[in-house]
Amino acid sequence: MSPLRIVDSITELVPSDQGCLAVSGSHGGLSSARYALAARPLLSVFNDAGGGKDGAGMAALDFLQARGLAACTVSHGSARIGEAQSTMEDGIVNQLNGLALALGVRAGQPCLQVIDHLQTQPRRPSCTGSA
Repeated sequence: MSPLRIVDSITELVPSDQGCLAVSGSHGGLSSARYALAARPLLSVFNDAGGGKDGAGMAALDFLQARGLAACTVSHGSARIGEAQSTMEDGIVNQLNGLALALGVRAGQPCLQVIDHLQTQPRRPSCTGSA
C-alpha cells in the first residue's frame, strides 16, 4: 500500500515521499510537474486550473508521462485550486496520462475513489521507475 500525502502545494513533497499517492491543490502546469518529478510519487493529482492557454494547466501530464510517472487532474469546477482537501473530497478526475490509466484511474472518477482503490492495491514500484 502506498502512503497518502495531501498537500496544498506540490512543493511540499520531499524525496522521502517517493512512491506515495500525492493529492495536491496545485495546478497541473510544468512548474508543478518539476516538483513532482523530484519526489517521484506513484500518482500525482493536480487541479486543471481551467485548462489555461494551450493547456498549460495540464502540461504536467505529458511531462510526467515522458519521465515514467502517473498523473491526473481534477476539474477546477469540482475542487478549489490550492486546497488539497477539496481535491481529495470533491475533485472529479477529468484528464490523466497513460500511466495513470494503467493504475486504474479513469476520467469521471471522484478523486476519493481513485485514492481508496490505489491504497488497497499492492505497491507497483515499476510505475515510479524504481526497482
